[in-house]
Amino acid sequence: MTKKSENFKVKIGEGVPVEKVLRKFKRMCDSYGVVRQYRDKESYKKPSIRDKEKREAAEKRRRKTASKSRGSGRKI
Repeated sequence: MTKKSENFKVKIGEGVPVEKVLRKFKRMCDSYGVVRQYRDKESYKKPSIRDKEKREAAEKRRRKTASKSRGSGRKI
């Protein structure tokens, strides 16, 4: 299955609850990255700002994994 964010459909069968179909639709939107694309295109960020945010996020992830590995070595 190729993931194109242009068009996708959710087939509704007989006797299938609407809530279940909506959950499936939302999962598809998440997996195809529709909301993320919308937010990215909503406002323009200069490449230098995007790079800075990317570096900061990477540093935050590194600190988080380092603190987890250092964390509680002993449990009572």
